Amino acid sequence: MASFDLIIRGGVVVTAEQTGLADIAVRGGRIAAIGSVAGDAAEIFDAKGLHILPGVIDTQVHFREPGLEHKEDLATGTKAAVLGGVTAAFEMPNTKPNTVTQADLEDKIRRARGRVWSDIAFYVGATPENLAELPKLERQRGCAGVKMFMGSSTGTLLVADDATVLQVLKHGRRRMAVHAEDEARLKERFALVRDGAPPAMHPVWRDVETAYLATQRLIGLAQQAKRRVHVLHVTTAEEMGFLARHKDIATVETTPQHLTLAAPDCYERLGTYAQMNPPIREAAHQSALWHAVRGGVVDCIGSDHAPHTREEKEKPYPQSPSGMPGVQTLLPLLLDHANAGRLTLQRMVEITSAGPARIFGISGKGAIRVGNDADLTLVDLAAKRVIRNDWIASRCGWTPFDGMSVTGWPKATIVRGRIVMRDDEILGQPSGELVRFLDTEGGGTA
Repeated sequence: MASFDLIIRGGVVVTAEQTGLADIAVRGGRIAAIGSVAGDAAEIFDAKGLHILPGVIDTQVHFREPGLEHKEDLATGTKAAVLGGVTAAFEMPNTKPNTVTQADLEDKIRRARGRVWSDIAFYVGATPENLAELPKLERQRGCAGVKMFMGSSTGTLLVADDATVLQVLKHGRRRMAVHAEDEARLKERFALVRDGAPPAMHPVWRDVETAYLATQRLIGLAQQAKRRVHVLHVTTAEEMGFLARHKDIATVETTPQHLTLAAPDCYERLGTYAQMNPPIREAAHQSALWHAVRGGVVDCIGSDHAPHTREEKEKPYPQSPSGMPGVQTLLPLLLDHANAGRLTLQRMVEITSAGPARIFGISGKGAIRVGNDADLTLVDLAAKRVIRNDWIASRCGWTPFDGMSVTGWPKATIVRGRIVMRDDEILGQPSGELVRFLDTEGGGTA
């Protein structure tokens, strides 16, 4: 009988603290040994020439099920995830129906069972109507936490006024994820684009002040409620400077898209395909985001994977929906940035694995450590590839990065000791489970 289920031999193991050659042995879905591993295994993976990262955790995806399966579902979304080296994803609540009750959450868990390739957790959306239920909902197995929209985006979830935002913050104790755009200012400025406009007007309508004002309001209310918040997809220099002074109560997320694309060029090249909320902004803001990444203000990266069909995206602006796919390209983009010297591998591991685990209290993930889930992302730092639409597994079938050359590529994705992707090929059957959290009632099988 083999000593281990899997041994990964001869790879360069990367953690948030150090890098070095080591073997990794897996037994029962967990890391059993790290170092020079003696013994045999049912399966040996030769990782010579590859770097082994803790499994990448994407903390913000929209997999569109139920109700919007024509552009994505849990199976296609998680297939895209593992092709991109992502081992776990947090799915957002603005589906049809919105995920706002225990029955809604249980329905998503049921749908995931036997169909998801990565591990998964689901956000519950905050509304004025479900305030009393939020403390109970956030503690259910499979719940990533509560998501609040302060500004309208895709779907109907919205908590716009300060009084209700404060009440939401007071109902519960886990860290709350927030889309911070000021709804009153969005409505006021919509006249700029209502009758039709070039897509480059998107960051003019949803301007810097719209984001900055909402983030300032949020932090003030969070301080009143004594509730920790996680500010999603931060896009402006002003917000980053402000949030850097409030790290005691707020953690910060940005996206690979905002770190890679810049206005006005992206709107000239991509038109409405570059449209997302909050918008892609000018290079000066992108530089500020990078400064925040390197300086530790940014705690994690979420792709905000938000697919729409080509037909939907090609509607005239502003009837075109906001959002773009991103879960599959998150890691290739960051590897390319690392190769270009914009961040170190250790910092990349911090914001894609260790950071999410710390912020959200994930159990057994986020680090290559004996006893943790054997979630591993193996990458070839020297691989030169071109991102193509035909590589994209998302049902939408496109990426804004089609034709982009990158250096660095995910070569294998291992979820709890199972090799689910190797050399761009999906292997086995979907066996993803629910992410476990320290502050919930436990349970992990999707």
